[in-house]
Amino acid sequence: MPPAGKRPRAYDHARTRAAVLAQFHHVRDALRELDETRLALPTRLGDWTVRELAAHLAMAVGAVARSLDHDEPARADFTPLDYAAVTGRHAEDVADAARRLAAAHPDLDALYTATGRELTERTDGVPGSRVVETRVGATTLTGFLVTRTIELVVHTDDLAAAVPGLEIPYDRQALAACTRVFADTLAAKAPGGSTEVRIPPFAVVQCVAGPRHTRGTPPNVVETDPLTWVRLAAGRLSWADAIEDAKVQASGERADLSALLPLLG
Repeated sequence: MPPAGKRPRAYDHARTRAAVLAQFHHVRDALRELDETRLALPTRLGDWTVRELAAHLAMAVGAVARSLDHDEPARADFTPLDYAAVTGRHAEDVADAARRLAAAHPDLDALYTATGRELTERTDGVPGSRVVETRVGATTLTGFLVTRTIELVVHTDDLAAAVPGLEIPYDRQALAACTRVFADTLAAKAPGGSTEVRIPPFAVVQCVAGPRHTRGTPPNVVETDPLTWVRLAAGRLSWADAIEDAKVQASGERADLSALLPLLG
């Protein structure tokens, strides 16, 4: 949840929906280039193969359409800022379901095409304020789509890391939403105003308890690019390695975020 007195960031429903579809289609197009040998490659997600990770993404995106099959809950009880902390609780069930889906749908292109079509058709005209039930609780349709940008952006990077030479574009709006959710999640996890975290061009947040900066150059500053930030927040890159490789610039005694990262449970 956001720090006391701060409202959660608002996300444009139409742009978020379009971003999810665009990134999903980027992944689909990249997967079309992979043969069975490359689909069987291991990923950095335990014992998941590329095929199983791809199936997981189809399942994650398809869950949006399936959520509309159920009666509308009375109210939303979680926001995208809660997602990082709760998603890990269901990791084993999610992994089992992804493996079953991969086995049941050997034609990934057909699965992705059907999933994208279903998402487009089922969400067409549905307001973003519509409350839906998800695996981790009830949220708005827009909120659910925002969490799908996390799944898509993080796992796009996982797929590219698993397959040498695989290039998957990032939809700008999907990357922006994922970056902002992680930045706001950090600010909620470590409320305060002593440290400014900059992820240009998408997000700037203040966090960490201590003397609040009011004017001029902040005494504690962290700055990095969006993809490095996503990797740090998702646990794909350590703080120490990011600093050593100059992927992060950090200055000030409260600019060490290593104790707060990663954000994904």
